[in-house]
Amino acid sequence: MKPARLPFFYGWAIVAVAFVTMAIGVNARTAFSLLFPPIIDEFGWNRGVTAGAFSFGFLIAAVLSPLLGRLMDKHGPLVMLEAGVAIMAAGLLLSAQVQTPWQLYLTIGVLVGGGSVALGYTGQSLYLPNWFVRQRGLATSIAFSGVGIGSIVLFPLVQALIVEAGWRAACTGLGLLVVIVLAPLNLLVRRRPEDLGLGADGDAVAATGATAPGHANVIDHAWVAIDWTLRRALGTARFWWIAGGFFSAMFAWYAVQVHQTKYLIESGFTPMYAAWALGFVSFAAIPGQIAFGHLSDRIGREWVWAVGNLGFVLCYAALLAMREFPHPALLWSMVAVQGFLGYSITSVLGGVVAEIFLGRQFGSIFGTLMGIGLIGGAIGPWATGALHDASGSYTVAFAISIGASVVSALCIWRAGPRQIRAVAGRIGRARNAAQGTSR
Repeated sequence: MKPARLPFFYGWAIVAVAFVTMAIGVNARTAFSLLFPPIIDEFGWNRGVTAGAFSFGFLIAAVLSPLLGRLMDKHGPLVMLEAGVAIMAAGLLLSAQVQTPWQLYLTIGVLVGGGSVALGYTGQSLYLPNWFVRQRGLATSIAFSGVGIGSIVLFPLVQALIVEAGWRAACTGLGLLVVIVLAPLNLLVRRRPEDLGLGADGDAVAATGATAPGHANVIDHAWVAIDWTLRRALGTARFWWIAGGFFSAMFAWYAVQVHQTKYLIESGFTPMYAAWALGFVSFAAIPGQIAFGHLSDRIGREWVWAVGNLGFVLCYAALLAMREFPHPALLWSMVAVQGFLGYSITSVLGGVVAEIFLGRQFGSIFGTLMGIGLIGGAIGPWATGALHDASGSYTVAFAISIGASVVSALCIWRAGPRQIRAVAGRIGRARNAAQGTSR
């Protein structure tokens, strides 16, 4: 029996669910930056050991990402997202009982880090690209902008709760929020529009079940004709260029995310002011992600990835200058470039891989790439803390992150998703170029 066709806006309902999931799921993990100072104050652990819990969570996420991709290919997003809710909530609730470093590593590291794989950028990027082709960048960026809304709402509340009742109460509150809101909401998620009798971008489904937009933007037909399995992808240079780009970007991204609050406090800002700054980074990302996500549908994914890495370069430069000139204007400039420009890379995370390796094992391929990227996200905070412990300064660590951002931009440009599939705004130009070459 042919399934009844739902209104085309169901795809945007999926985006709305992802928006809320990201708002809570990602920020519940990122809130570690706020928990970091009071945990150090209570236990007296050094920064490398304490930040290592966050880094360990990223190593767990890196290991689980390929597995999540394979399970998503097999079982679909509904089961995996609900599992992520249960695991993250358990980690947050149990973290309120932490007394030793290994317990912090188990709860914040293993459980919260493991749950975040499904609820965060990796899990959402495994199925959202199926729902959109022409508007893939815009839809993804709107979903991911939920992180910004969540941060500006959650972080000040979490910081206030830390001040009033302690960091343990904050962990309990976050755990309850994850269960109460995300468990029922994610029951709406489906793997692809065809499961509901729809096509990508709300288009009609042809009798064959294929949608025309998925083929109209192909530039390299020989490449697209290959049945891309993970094993085949691993044998290509493009896979490893993307891997290098993801690793380097996440190294720089999460190094500043974990250490920013402590750095600002040591630079003379109050803990609440630093918490607002952390929240406004993601808030500034909202217009940036949407604008650059939409722009990526017009000019290409590589350009937006380069802009995002430029944002992190400017962010680190501002932080280094802030040590000598801790002026609020410089702080908010750092917030603006980190959020508005830097976080725009999230809007093309899935798009970069989908343009090159979209196929029946897309989940496995993307999950493996995100796993490699998350290794960078794990090493960044730990290395930054260890370098500070060794030198007494963040200068060397921040300079390394600037270099990582430059390397990331070059890697994605070299991978060349534009050479496989053209974004909507460049289909005509790409076809003309191809015809000119054939002559």
